[in-house]
Amino acid sequence: MSADWSWLFLDAHGNPMEGAAVTITGFPTQSDAESYLGESWRELLEAGVESVTLREHDVVVYGPMSLRAAE
Repeated sequence: MSADWSWLFLDAHGNPMEGAAVTITGFPTQSDAESYLGESWRELLEAGVESVTLREHDVVVYGPMSLRAAE
């Protein structure tokens, strides 16, 4: 299986984030990518990630989507 699905992690200004706290990992399916986010969103938010965008290859599937609860 290939790792065609990935998250783009964005800071409060909408800039892409990189580094150890936001490991850029590919996933074989959309479901795997979404499961990862469901399990990791709190840690990502603590690391400074404010929103995420899901991509298949380099095509945006959806996002940016805030990691904060709707007010």
